[in-house]
Amino acid sequence: MSVDVVNNTAQHRFELEVEGHVAAAYYDLKPGVITFTHTEVPKELGGKGIGSKLVKGALDQVRRDGLKVVPDCPFVKAYIAKHPEAADLA
Repeated sequence: MSVDVVNNTAQHRFELEVEGHVAAAYYDLKPGVITFTHTEVPKELGGKGIGSKLVKGALDQVRRDGLKVVPDCPFVKAYIAKHPEAADLA
């Protein structure tokens, strides 16, 4: 299983490929701010923690880039709420 989250800037999404399927966290980018709008995890990967791995990897990259996060996506919002170490990004 790959654990490398990739920022696909052409499609405005972070991607995590697992078992031939791609989970994605879509975003809009403005100067200094990234707004997560939607997260998709293929049903074949459901229940394996793939969404959390995807969002963690995306937030790690966002932190390195010095961006603030607007979690419009309910999944990203819930992830940040459950992980205090990510609270400073929002």
